[in-house]
Amino acid sequence: MTQTTITLYTRNRCPLCDKAKATLLELKENWEFTFEEVDIETNDDLTERYGLMIPVVHLDGEEVGFGFVDKFDISNRLQEKKPIK
Repeated sequence: MTQTTITLYTRNRCPLCDKAKATLLELKENWEFTFEEVDIETNDDLTERYGLMIPVVHLDGEEVGFGFVDKFDISNRLQEKKPIK
């Protein structure tokens, strides 16, 4: 089975992004996944795509949340992928 990857699209000075990152790192204590953080300001296409939506969370390439990141929703998505540690 391949490793699940969660990608968090963020930008600097974004309080919601900081909260989303904290939520995802908290989930990482109980779930096995690779965590990636991408600053959208390093790429014009990402800035255009996600500029007003950040933070944006992708689970294995699928967008699963943006704005306020819900811990229980992401946890349920992870449950669908693989069992808890």
